[in-house]
Amino acid sequence: MTADRPDRASLVAQAHSAIARGSRSFSAASRLFDRTTRERVWLLYAWCRRCDDLADAQDMGGALGDQRGAAARLAIIRKLTDEALAGKPTGDPAFDAFGLVAAETGLTGAMADDVIAGFALDAADWQPHSEADLMRYCYHVAGAVGVMMAVVMGVSPADEDTLDRACDLGLAFQLANIARDIEEDDAADRCYLPMEWLAEADIPPGEHLKPHYRRALTPLVARLVRIAHAHECSARIGAGRLKLRQRWAVLSAAGIYGEIARVVERRGAHAWDHRTVVSDFHKLGWIARAAWEALMPPPRACRDGAEARLWTRRDLAGGIKPPGAIGICP
Repeated sequence: MTADRPDRASLVAQAHSAIARGSRSFSAASRLFDRTTRERVWLLYAWCRRCDDLADAQDMGGALGDQRGAAARLAIIRKLTDEALAGKPTGDPAFDAFGLVAAETGLTGAMADDVIAGFALDAADWQPHSEADLMRYCYHVAGAVGVMMAVVMGVSPADEDTLDRACDLGLAFQLANIARDIEEDDAADRCYLPMEWLAEADIPPGEHLKPHYRRALTPLVARLVRIAHAHECSARIGAGRLKLRQRWAVLSAAGIYGEIARVVERRGAHAWDHRTVVSDFHKLGWIARAAWEALMPPPRACRDGAEARLWTRRDLAGGIKPPGAIGICP
């Protein structure tokens, strides 16, 4: 550690503050890890949160700021990330935190590049045309983060199947976010529903939240939730390979985010009247349930649900469309 970079305790404290402010759900689940894993998860989260905020000119995931200058902000993200990986002080605690956790766990520049590619898509004012495009976007902004989180938890980079399933959890989380945040994204002139889906539902571009299209929109959201569920099931199988406390934390997060997706689906056309949140009481319920699940092998329902998954990390990272990918299996 150089004299110009904050010491580890300071970086961990600032990272803890970032996750407490930026994601109450992740913060709650992270407390279940052993101390070393918990601190490393916070350090990685701090970098993810800071990159996201820089890319979108926002604060802790709040309202998007002025989107002019997005390319310049993306260049700053790449520069500071490269400096952090090289062990240089960056002047930004979140990037210094990334340099620290990368040095401790073996995170690579290629892993970081996969995540930064997602910010580049948003900077380019991108919208998915197909389900394949949607899933590739989810890979870059969340699935690739799941891979990094798995490495932080000690999963070997050679354990491809477990990394695939860690990616699946990130995909499930992002699909839940997209379903929940349709109104917020629309306010920012963004839409992550594939254009092909909207065309199939006879919803004109940019009109999906108009009152007379709300009923046509709800089946598309149900489709998102079904895809998310298949990937959540796959991730639960992978969680069974982790250490007990890690398994407990991952299953807690899966339950909490899974509930967000299911509540959005249940609310139908009223899902975006106000933001869907999981109460602290229900979070505690999922944490308690996950404690029991962590002691048991994944149920048959997980294995059956995972078989509906059409997309894998290798499909999405390599830009390959799997045969017959025309929607999620019923």
